[in-house]
Amino acid sequence: MAFQVENYTQVKIKLEAYKATLVAVSKKKPVEDILQAIENKQFHFGENYVQELVEKNEMLQSKAQWHFIGHLQSNKVKLIAPFVHLIQSVDSFKLLNEINKEANKNNRIIDCLLQVHIASEETKFGFSEEETEAMMLSLELSQLANIRIQGLMGMASFTSDTSIIKKEFSGLKSLFDTCKLMSADPEKFNILSMGMSSDYEIALDCGSSMIRMGSTLFGKRNKI
Repeated sequence: MAFQVENYTQVKIKLEAYKATLVAVSKKKPVEDILQAIENKQFHFGENYVQELVEKNEMLQSKAQWHFIGHLQSNKVKLIAPFVHLIQSVDSFKLLNEINKEANKNNRIIDCLLQVHIASEETKFGFSEEETEAMMLSLELSQLANIRIQGLMGMASFTSDTSIIKKEFSGLKSLFDTCKLMSADPEKFNILSMGMSSDYEIALDCGSSMIRMGSTLFGKRNKI
């Protein structure tokens, strides 16, 4: 299924009203679909798998700004460090340390988001609220010169109960506001990535500044 231009246009209008950024989740989608999105002035794309991201980056030759949004293993950071735009799914200090090391090798500062576990499902990764605040205040974080923490990312519970989703998003927004005050550079701590195709309108109302959307833009994903 090709890039859904009509859906994209409708979503962009909504996001512009909130001054929010759209990340098109392109995992398991062909490069042809991504090129069609780029032709329609969509440049931010989210990928979950390192090897797929590396291959797409080589094919597209820097036409896209890549966001890594999946669980990232430390030993694979080196593969995306030369070009990744934003790593949204940082869920441990070990991973942050590795990103910093590889960013230094590439003479870069890599922007990152701390992933916060806000959902009821145990399968999702991320820091707890307490761990997030401790990380923001830690001396170890302040010594990592080649990363920049730009905000937080979270995924709500997979449920049809909108009150639960709203509570989780509102809680993450509150934590974001607290962490912004703790940041060494509050002006640069400006991304709250929450909301996907099924719940992005709730996320926007709760203060999201970045939406990750796949199926609405590209149709259902191909099976792995």
